[in-house]
Amino acid sequence: MAQGFGHLIAAGHNRDVPVVVPTQFILDSDSILLHLARPNPIWAAIDENPLVLLSIAGDWSYIPSAWKAIGDEDPMMGIPTTYYGAAQLTARAEIIDEPAEVATVLRAQLSSLQPDVEVTDPLAHGTKLGQIRGLRLDIIEVRAKFKYGGNVDGDHRAAIAERLETRDGPGDQAARAHVMRRSD
Repeated sequence: MAQGFGHLIAAGHNRDVPVVVPTQFILDSDSILLHLARPNPIWAAIDENPLVLLSIAGDWSYIPSAWKAIGDEDPMMGIPTTYYGAAQLTARAEIIDEPAEVATVLRAQLSSLQPDVEVTDPLAHGTKLGQIRGLRLDIIEVRAKFKYGGNVDGDHRAAIAERLETRDGPGDQAARAHVMRRSD
């Protein structure tokens, strides 16, 4: 999955439902780095319980039932599916409030997300830096699933890859690349 975007989930304690926040992030060695606005409701849940989950899904594409049939197979008997990559990272969250450390998080994000763009150092923003908090997620466990036709033979994967290339809808080329890699 090419994007660094997911849903940060903090259960806190004694909540009816966890707090879920969509967020941009970067992988920095064995940690995830991100920042969020100070008024974000997730901070209270992290204070209550620093164990969080980051859920990421991408490179997905719907595969119609007829696409699962090749040759003289009956297209009406095909079973539709979705090809996708997904990961859930369980992590211990460390809140970063010290302005110099928040600036370090922002520098890492900017150099990863905008490598060819010259930007002002985050410390130059002065008091505006206090409007956000940094977050380091130290990864404890990773669960992942990559579903790209590994349960079918190469001929069926090749047919689906060709149809993905022809349709060329959102996510189709990324899913096709994964299907093709499985075919090698």
